[in-house]
Amino acid sequence: MVEVKNLTKEYGKKIAVDQISFEMEKGVIYGLLGSNGAGKSTTMNLITGYLAPTEGEILIGGYDLQKEPEKAKSFIGYLPEIPPLYPDMTVWEFLSFVARLKGVKKDIMEEQLEEIMDQTGIMDVEDRLIKNLSKGYKQRVGLAQAMVGYPDVIILDEPTVGMDPKQIIEIRGLIKQLGREHAVLMSSHILTEVSVVCDHVFIISKGKLVASLDMDQLEKPLEDVFLELTENEQEEQA
Repeated sequence: MVEVKNLTKEYGKKIAVDQISFEMEKGVIYGLLGSNGAGKSTTMNLITGYLAPTEGEILIGGYDLQKEPEKAKSFIGYLPEIPPLYPDMTVWEFLSFVARLKGVKKDIMEEQLEEIMDQTGIMDVEDRLIKNLSKGYKQRVGLAQAMVGYPDVIILDEPTVGMDPKQIIEIRGLIKQLGREHAVLMSSHILTEVSVVCDHVFIISKGKLVASLDMDQLEKPLEDVFLELTENEQEEQA
């Protein structure tokens, strides 16, 4: 579904993402794990087309993101770290707007949006202005817009930021449901969250992919694996 080949992003002399390669398949939840500044958000921005790579290739649904961006992006739903919301719209107005942008057919739009709002727990605020919502609800609306059109690939950058413990549990459950029919990539610096939700984990340190591991194959707790890999990477670069 997604192929990332030798992906590199440079800002002057600084290398934010360094020769990263991996693949994603539908029906699997992938965790992108790393400390703050490791290159997680940059990697996601490259995969979604928000940034252009310095080098490398990204194929989504068989389409080259650089050569056929519209076709490639049609497979993606994206929740960035700061949700892309219009504060002066109501929740329903905003999601309807997103649905029209994504080309959702009018005869199924209302049913689809109601289903998505129910799944994300925002039905009770559909008529409220987004600017009047709590941070947790805004995050839910951001997740809902990523789901509109039911894209094959859903990319989530720190999806539970700003949520209370109850909301976090609910969103984790929703992400697991999405993983049954979509390829899901979620970034986090919270080890517990990746352990609970993900089937596979990519660990990034200083812009490099230092590990690609199935969760059910881990012989040690993820915390120990993460620390060992990042410490080894730091020693090699020292």
